[in-house]
Amino acid sequence: MEILANRLSTMSESETLAMTRIARELKAIGKDVISLSIGEPDFNTPEEVKDFAKQSIDENWTHYPPVPGYPELLKAISHKFKRDNNLDYAPEQIVVSTGAKQSIFQLVMALVNPGEEVVIPTPFWVSYKDIVKIAQGVPVYVKATIENDFKITPQQLRAAITHNTKLIMFSSPSNPSGMLYSKEELKALAEVVKDFPQIVIMADEIYEHINFKGRHESIAQFDFIKEQVVTVNGVAKGFAMTGWRIGFIGAPLYLAKACGKLQGQVTSATCSIAQRAAIKAMEIDPQTSKDIISMRDTFRNRRDMVYQLLLDIPGFKVRMPEGAFYFFPDVSDLYGKNVPQDSLFASKYQKTTISGSDDLCMYLLYDANVALVQGIAFGDDNCIRLSYATSDTQLKEAFKRIKNAILALK
Repeated sequence: MEILANRLSTMSESETLAMTRIARELKAIGKDVISLSIGEPDFNTPEEVKDFAKQSIDENWTHYPPVPGYPELLKAISHKFKRDNNLDYAPEQIVVSTGAKQSIFQLVMALVNPGEEVVIPTPFWVSYKDIVKIAQGVPVYVKATIENDFKITPQQLRAAITHNTKLIMFSSPSNPSGMLYSKEELKALAEVVKDFPQIVIMADEIYEHINFKGRHESIAQFDFIKEQVVTVNGVAKGFAMTGWRIGFIGAPLYLAKACGKLQGQVTSATCSIAQRAAIKAMEIDPQTSKDIISMRDTFRNRRDMVYQLLLDIPGFKVRMPEGAFYFFPDVSDLYGKNVPQDSLFASKYQKTTISGSDDLCMYLLYDANVALVQGIAFGDDNCIRLSYATSDTQLKEAFKRIKNAILALK
């Protein structure tokens, strides 16, 4: 007899993690699967960060830290916000959590009441919608198209806001599209939100250091809106520290206190050694760090290569991303096409026609042994997401397989 709570029925498994799980299962039975589904840099944590973590173990930083984070880390993050983003967040306005996902979860739970609306531009990071649903909020999706580089306009934002809107959630650089908002575009959105003082903006900036356009721009930089903005960041992407699980927010004091209060009943403080490592990471200047510059240059070179490979695949409509390490091509021209008679996808799912992004990704997984993520997971069924956070050799082989599988469609 199953007696689970009703809230679980509103949740779905993270599609990115689900695709990674299926790819691993196929690998376990001997399939040569190339995974372009996971959002993780294929680099190692900088040596200076690892050395400082080892030193911290030897110095016995192994006891409970304060719930919001070590004072030294909060101070280091405060300095980082000023150095990199020209944002003034005092240490008491910062809360360190077990990854940026927990930071986002706590913010939504601390802010959104049942029935209140949360505006989410599409495409969006997969967990936004489910986190809102767990809080019994109502997601309101605003569609951004490939023609507009997957960015919404001020007019679209204003039209989506109602008396019941509580929160706006977006990321820049974007997961899944890789696009980013310019300073002028952010200011135009901020001008809309300033007319609604009851609304909070959550700016997810976890990919800020993987930016191919130049200086990262934060929406909290505008004085007239900063008290309505919560800036979310962490060390996972820019410092290749996904496994350390360190995320943080800079927020108006009342919201920082609320998130800290909630965290005190959920996880308390995050890992002491990971926090110590994050102190060293925050001391690294991304403009001069050889590790960060090298990683960013590598991703830029891969982006340029993958762009050319994608242009060579029939039915793929693609825009050049400006940050992160993803492409989000529109593949809707392929919908309605038939798969080959000997297709493994067809035999497994009893389907002969590609009817959406889920079908296309499963077809490419089983018949080309390349793992991607269906665009419907990000709110846009016309597209699929692929990560180029792997080697040039793997990328070239993956797109060779994808092209051959697409050419086999009739």
